[in-house]
Amino acid sequence: MIAETVPTIDPSVPLGRLQRAVASFSDFLRHMRRRWYLYLPVFAIWSLAYARLFVDPTPRVPVVFNWTPSLPYRVALVHAVPAALHRGDYIVFAFAGDAQTDYPGLRGQPFFKIVRGLPGDAVTVADRVVAVNGEPVGLAKARAYDHRALEPIKPTVIPPGHYYVQGTSPDSFDSRYRSSGLVRAEQVIGVVQPLF
Repeated sequence: MIAETVPTIDPSVPLGRLQRAVASFSDFLRHMRRRWYLYLPVFAIWSLAYARLFVDPTPRVPVVFNWTPSLPYRVALVHAVPAALHRGDYIVFAFAGDAQTDYPGLRGQPFFKIVRGLPGDAVTVADRVVAVNGEPVGLAKARAYDHRALEPIKPTVIPPGHYYVQGTSPDSFDSRYRSSGLVRAEQVIGVVQPLF
């Protein structure tokens, strides 16, 4: 039987920068091979996160998790979309606003908001205070968390098949902003029932 020899690095022999990098990477691969059970779950989570972010972010289970402070609820059950949405309904929808050009990771991401305006309602803006049918629903901030300028939604009458949606947090990114906009009925994934 021939013994397998593993090349070792002799510290007394000077190595080039590339050779040191290759040797270091080889050591890392041997370490990963011995500890595969530690790295497998990490790679599985990264793969699922990548697929959810860039391939298909649509929720596949009837439970959604809210990781942002936009609403006070963290977990909710998703139900089928009814024939018509009502003011006050909690919904989850696939994001399709203009902000996805600057933030590609937002494309199709599920957003969890409250329906505040229905087709036919008038949306007005005065000094960045947004109102639906004359009732103030929130203040549009001037800047996003990364200091980019945020423009409030244009005054409009909500067209058929569209909804004004909003979170309860002043930092919620929702229909108050032009780059988020109104939500089309076909974007709605389902009505949600907040659990906690």
